[in-house]
Amino acid sequence: MGLAKIKQALAELAVTETIEVSKTVPAPPAAEGEEQGKPVEVKEMIEQNMLFTPEYAKKGYHLDVKVTAENVARSAKILLDHEFFLESITGVDWIKENQIEIVYDFNHWHTLCRVVIRTRTDRANPEVPTISEIYSGANWHERETHDFFGVTFTGHPDLSPLLLPEDADYHPLLKDFKA
Repeated sequence: MGLAKIKQALAELAVTETIEVSKTVPAPPAAEGEEQGKPVEVKEMIEQNMLFTPEYAKKGYHLDVKVTAENVARSAKILLDHEFFLESITGVDWIKENQIEIVYDFNHWHTLCRVVIRTRTDRANPEVPTISEIYSGANWHERETHDFFGVTFTGHPDLSPLLLPEDADYHPLLKDFKA
């Protein structure tokens, strides 16, 4: 598994340029009397399972990709093929832009490598294809995101409320929600 391969595969689906948080990291400070080491390539760090950059410490991910809603499932399949698991799915209400952003967080099984996939959809009719056929665990995450943000995951087997009452006709994490 190499970050460059994943970046290349996802770049074909990206709406905007794929953002890699860091290509190299500075070498750790040399101890007194020792020679300073050279910067370490991210690829080497992944292979050695030691990827923890200052940028990662600030942002919490190594790769951030924005795709169209139609490419969410293809992106998820690429990550599954590279042995990533799904951590979470959530939404962000961009009320001023009249959009809902759906954020998918993935992590690698064997190395510290986190990838974020983002897509935006119209706030008035938020709709994104499900990835529950690719990642079965997405089922519950998508139901929760549907409850709280009103996003419809097309093709989802059961979008019945997970946390809200059965008769709820509101989405409490939308910015214009009034209790």
